[in-house]
Amino acid sequence: MIAPVTELHRPSHPELHAPDPQVIGHRGASGHRPEHTLAAYRLAVRMGADAIEPDLVPTRDGVLVARHEHEISRTTDVADHPELADRRRTKVVDGREVTGWFTEDLTLAELRTLRAVERHPAMRPDNTRYDGLWAVPTLDEICALVHHESRRSGRRVRLCAEVKDAAYFASIGLPVEATLLEVLARHRLDGPGGRSQLQSFDADVLRGLAGRTDVPLVQLVDAGERPDVAGVAAYASVLGVHLDLVTPDLVAEAHAAGLAVHAWTLRAELVADPYAAVRDLLDAGVDGLFTDQPDVAVAARAAWLAVQERTG
Repeated sequence: MIAPVTELHRPSHPELHAPDPQVIGHRGASGHRPEHTLAAYRLAVRMGADAIEPDLVPTRDGVLVARHEHEISRTTDVADHPELADRRRTKVVDGREVTGWFTEDLTLAELRTLRAVERHPAMRPDNTRYDGLWAVPTLDEICALVHHESRRSGRRVRLCAEVKDAAYFASIGLPVEATLLEVLARHRLDGPGGRSQLQSFDADVLRGLAGRTDVPLVQLVDAGERPDVAGVAAYASVLGVHLDLVTPDLVAEAHAAGLAVHAWTLRAELVADPYAAVRDLLDAGVDGLFTDQPDVAVAARAAWLAVQERTG
């Protein structure tokens, strides 16, 4: 359970409670392209996603890049690079030993020699045809893509970035928060109006950010946890909960506390009827949902909104 905290300054973000729930491309359109590539992010926007979600980890020289884990043997071709064989390590990650290659052991220049591959080849065999085509993107490149796609589409594309393992990186001399805020400021994505939001499972990370930025903060809550809605409302603007936690009662409680609610993560391959799954989440009152298939969620949202308009 997330512990209650004393109240911090939490600015109002009415844009998070817009009438049209937002669709967030989870790691991009990762149901259609290898996750966390510029191609996946770009496709998500062009499918109609309102926001894209990069997970951020640092390189050895402190550059933030997009990977779900800092161990990259499942998401890049690093094992095919003999010049990096001596970088293979065994580390304790989340309480368990993991052997592989880690972003914090590679400079950006070294990471740039790698190419992304599909993380779930058995579930998404079609995505494997794109293996080896794209590099691991930096946060700077993702911010530039957000601006470019906003201009191209004529709508305000948002960035929903997740801070990964911040305490671990701080312990090895690679704190990520200051770098993250500096990059957002440089790309003018840190001001009012909801151009970006920052999320984490670590409440301490979000409490620290609450005193340093007015960017909306999202407290992520995993399945099996019990959200402390009042406590989260002291420092965050959004409660980001696992699909299994979404109920109309939880959404109503969060809304009463001033929190928007985002649900994660809808994967079309894992539900019998993804359109019905989107409809059920929207019926429950969520303000946004993360999905690997933005095209499905955008179409289902349009159908749901049409019904709402007809029925008043």
